[in-house]
Amino acid sequence: MTRTRITGTFLALSLAAGLGVIAANQFGGSTAIAQYETKKESTKQADTGSLGLLTPQNSTLLLIDYQPQMIFGVHSHDRQLLRNNVEGLAKAAKTFGVPTVLTTVAAESFSGPMISEIVDVFPDHTLYDRTSMNTWDDKRVVAEIAKASRPKLIIGALWTEVCMVMPTLEAIEDGYDVYIVTDASGGTSKEAHDMAVLRLVQAGAIPVTWQQVMLEWQRDWANTGTYEAVTGIAREHSGAYGVGIDYAYDMFGAKESGH
Repeated sequence: MTRTRITGTFLALSLAAGLGVIAANQFGGSTAIAQYETKKESTKQADTGSLGLLTPQNSTLLLIDYQPQMIFGVHSHDRQLLRNNVEGLAKAAKTFGVPTVLTTVAAESFSGPMISEIVDVFPDHTLYDRTSMNTWDDKRVVAEIAKASRPKLIIGALWTEVCMVMPTLEAIEDGYDVYIVTDASGGTSKEAHDMAVLRLVQAGAIPVTWQQVMLEWQRDWANTGTYEAVTGIAREHSGAYGVGIDYAYDMFGAKESGH
């Protein structure tokens, strides 16, 4: 086929497509537009939940497999920093009264107990020990999460590429807005962690960091009921930000609330 014939064919097809659009607009356009607007509005409404802010009232926290054997295998993050971060997250959840579910895998036969940084924050919580790597296979855990009746599920887990991936994908399938706490989770390598996070984001999970979650729950420094606890957690677990708070207190008696 010559270039002239190709060009002519393309123009003919383009003209036919254009005429089709015109006909649709003349005879069925209003219906098509109405259908599009309805679909767009329903999509917008569906997205509102997953894109909305985290609050203490819409959140549940799930912490998975923070155990010695799992920490030994983490090479994506500094392990001590990881322990610091998950402790800060746990303390924030307790401060705001966010329902928190704790689960371990093979605690007595292989992985060891959940670390004290979490257990000391929630000494009375049930620890759901599993055999499956997929937390969502444990109906006790799923039922405990459902009992909270919160749309947003925040997950921290070891390891990212296994024990975070599987329940996150299933929770999304079950209709939860899932937020994965990337700096309080870790994988067996940086690549393993990063690829797991990328896979989950593609599936609809939302990546967050532990301090982001805490400050989103706080939202306004005028919320004085949690102010002291939140700044106390930041001072202990937030590195340079915590040092800055100490400095402001010590030098000027300053507070972010302005009171």
